[in-house]
Amino acid sequence: MKISSTFDAGSIEVVALDSFDDIRLRLRPDNASDFAQWFYFRLQGAAYQPCTMRILNAADAAYPEGWVDYQPCASYDRVNWFRVPARYEDGVLIIEHTPLASSIYYAYFEPYSYEQHLRLIGEAQSSGLVQLSDLGSTLDGRDLSLLTIGHEVSSDLKVWIIARQHPGETMTEWFIEGLLGRLLDTHDSLARALMDKATFYIVPNMNPDGSVRGNLRTNAAGANLNREWLTPSAERSPEVLWVREKMQETGVDLFLDIHGDESLPYVFVAGTEGTPNYRAPIAALEDKFKQHFLLASPDFQDEHGYAKDAPGEANLSMATAWVGNAFECLAFTLEMPFKDNANLPDDDMGWNGQRSLRLGEAILQPIYAVLNDIQLLRASQDDPSSAV
Repeated sequence: MKISSTFDAGSIEVVALDSFDDIRLRLRPDNASDFAQWFYFRLQGAAYQPCTMRILNAADAAYPEGWVDYQPCASYDRVNWFRVPARYEDGVLIIEHTPLASSIYYAYFEPYSYEQHLRLIGEAQSSGLVQLSDLGSTLDGRDLSLLTIGHEVSSDLKVWIIARQHPGETMTEWFIEGLLGRLLDTHDSLARALMDKATFYIVPNMNPDGSVRGNLRTNAAGANLNREWLTPSAERSPEVLWVREKMQETGVDLFLDIHGDESLPYVFVAGTEGTPNYRAPIAALEDKFKQHFLLASPDFQDEHGYAKDAPGEANLSMATAWVGNAFECLAFTLEMPFKDNANLPDDDMGWNGQRSLRLGEAILQPIYAVLNDIQLLRASQDDPSSAV
C-alpha cells in the first residue's frame, strides 16, 4: 500500500500506513502560511479493501466547520469524480471507502489542473474572438493570463471577472470554463448581444503558483491575494498588482470575483454595502442582478450568505470592496459550496465541476440584464444633469 501526492496540486502528509483500516494522515499547510484544508493524494495497492483514512489534524484546518456534512471527492481516472462517505468526529476527519481498483485519487474538491488551465486559455484563443495577453510573471515564474473578449471600443462597458484568488477553490475555474464556453459560442444569441454592449476582461486563474503547489488560500509568498488589494507589491502579491494596473487602464463597470465557501452549502453573492462610495443606484443594480440570477439558475439563492457590512465597515483590502469602491461600480463576490447545494442536493456528486461550469454559463443572463442600467448610471456620472 502506498500514498503519494507529488503531482500538480497534490497535498497530504502521511503519518502511518499500518493497515487498510488504520491509514493516518495530516493536512499539509500552504507552503508559506498556516492555512490548511486542501488535500489531494493517490492511494495505491488497496483494491477491494475496506479502507479507513483518518486526517488527524482536521480540527486545525482553516475552516473546521467545513467538515460537518462534508464528503470527499474520489476518482480512478482524474476525469470522473464522485463523493465518498466521511464523518467528522473529535477533531478527526474519517474517510471510509473501498476502492474498486488498485489506484484511486482523493481530493478536497474536484481539481482543476494547471494543464487544464493552459488548455482552457489555448482553446479560448483558438476561437478567434479572444485576445490572450500576459499581465506579468508570478513569483514562481508562471504567466498571469488575461483574456480580452469584445471590440474594446470606448462605448463598450467594461466587465471584469477574476477567479481562483484562493487556489484550493477549484470550482471557480470550472465556472470560468462554462462562462467562456457560452460567451464564445457564436450561435448563442445572448453571447452575441453581450458582445455588442461590453468588452470582457477575464483572469481564469489569479493564483497559478498556489494552484500547482497545492495551497488552499495563498500564493508562493504566503499572501492571501484577497487581502492584498489596497497595497499590492511586486515582492508579495504581483498577481494583484498586475490586475489592478490593467483595471486602472481600462476602467471597470461590472466586477465579479469568483470563490468557493468551505462551510455554507449554498450559491450566493456578496456586494459592496459597506464601502464609502456605495449609493442607492448600486443597490438597485444589485437587486436587479440577483433577481435575474434567480431566474437564470435554480442553484442560486439570496437567503443564505454572509452578513452585510455596515456602512463604512467594508474591508477595502478585499477585491470586491476595493474595485466596487474605486470604480463606483456594481461588484460582487460570488460563492459556490465545497459540499453540496442544500437547496438542490446530489448525493452522488455533491457540488462538482460540471455544476460550477453550468453556473458559469447561467451568469451571462444577469450580466446582460443589468447592462442597460449600468450604461445609464455611467451617463449620469459623466453628466450629473442627466437622469439615471
